[in-house]
Amino acid sequence: MTKPHASKPANPRKAPGTAHSTAKSEAPFEPGRKTRPSSQPKKGREPQARPVSSAAPEHTPQTAPGARISRRAADRLRAGHLWVYASDVEALVTPEGATPALLPVADNRGLLLGTALYSPASQIALRLVSRELVDEARWMVLLEERLRRAVARRKPMLDSQTDACRLCFSEADELPGLVVDKYGDLILLQLLTKGLDSPTVRNVCARVLREELHPACILERPDPRMRELEGLSAPGLAPLWAADPAAPATSTQFRLNGLVFHYDANAGQKTGAFLDQRLNYAAARDWAERLGVAGGRALDVCTYQGGFALHLAQVCSRVTGVDASRASLEVAERNAEANRARLKAEVDWLEADAFQLLRDWSDASERFDAIVLDPPAFAKTKRAVEGALRGYKELNLRALRMVRPGGMLVTCSCSHHVGWADLEGAVAAAAADAHRRVRLLERRGAAPDHPVILNLPETEYLKCLVLEVG
Repeated sequence: MTKPHASKPANPRKAPGTAHSTAKSEAPFEPGRKTRPSSQPKKGREPQARPVSSAAPEHTPQTAPGARISRRAADRLRAGHLWVYASDVEALVTPEGATPALLPVADNRGLLLGTALYSPASQIALRLVSRELVDEARWMVLLEERLRRAVARRKPMLDSQTDACRLCFSEADELPGLVVDKYGDLILLQLLTKGLDSPTVRNVCARVLREELHPACILERPDPRMRELEGLSAPGLAPLWAADPAAPATSTQFRLNGLVFHYDANAGQKTGAFLDQRLNYAAARDWAERLGVAGGRALDVCTYQGGFALHLAQVCSRVTGVDASRASLEVAERNAEANRARLKAEVDWLEADAFQLLRDWSDASERFDAIVLDPPAFAKTKRAVEGALRGYKELNLRALRMVRPGGMLVTCSCSHHVGWADLEGAVAAAAADAHRRVRLLERRGAAPDHPVILNLPETEYLKCLVLEVG
């Protein structure tokens, strides 16, 4: 199961003695325009912008590196978005023989829009990191300041009952492509864009995280799909930092809402548990009590490592967790054992395809008091939305046929391409076909360590509906 798997400030520190350069975003900027040495005074008018080529003729001065983008992309950046797709790059100049991490970005008139991380192999070619012209030294200062602020936002969310969270959420924390998760005393780093793939970035991140949180170990664990799409280098097997270099910790236990979960950095899906669902786990348990179905029978479909199932097992008398991954269910069983004293119910784990199992059980008139549907992202592209909605409707149709009157259905989508109206429409259509009436109790999203930025719709990927079934 894959989720983008689709959360406040410290005193920012500035590295002493770090050189940097900035330019106001209103200043005209022409990628590809001839440049003069800084010591040579301007004479006459500045030459007009000319077509950008990948290499300047030998008899002309070196052209300035940069990207010129379409009006559509420029309007998106001015509206607060941070991405420029490769199809919107109209002209590009990069230093000969090198792929820069940073590039200035200008609109089609040559006006500077800012500085972006550059990904030559990705469909997302540019990710804006500043609305000004910044060099690498200044970018490292910004990286440190923003990462410290991101960590400071999360520290109040951590306590004796919860010691795991997402410390940095990429664009939502003004650090495109950087994802950092904390599981107990381990910290996991993901660099998801080519412009971050450097020893300097890793060193800055490791130092900040070590100073702010004092973990046992800091490890880099990339997303295999993003590594392929972005052309990232293979990460080293050694930790970025370890309190005990001779025996670095790679596994631990962490707490969510008072329950204990296992984490192994050398196994598991993506970087581990789905931290974005933390408050939704607790909400499912609490709504089961409010609706009077506590003590009944519960089903957790696509349970992964048992998040919803174990929370429901605190109040229900019988819980079944279903997943297609045997490895995930083995971890779920370890988690159940670690929480045995906190659970009211025994939990059965079943390895099965969710669609086939729900079809068989609904046809056999199985009944549950509470059902949770937490499938993987069905729509990773806009073109996949239509098929995804058919999948969501089918799962919800089968679940609605099995929920007892007065029972609870919690249904989720982690596809940012599937909007609230899409998901609710699929569930409403399923309810009509199942001849059931559903009452919306609550709309929920990701936990606050995965914050939503209104200018960045991609940050609102997780959607969770809590429903009472009549």
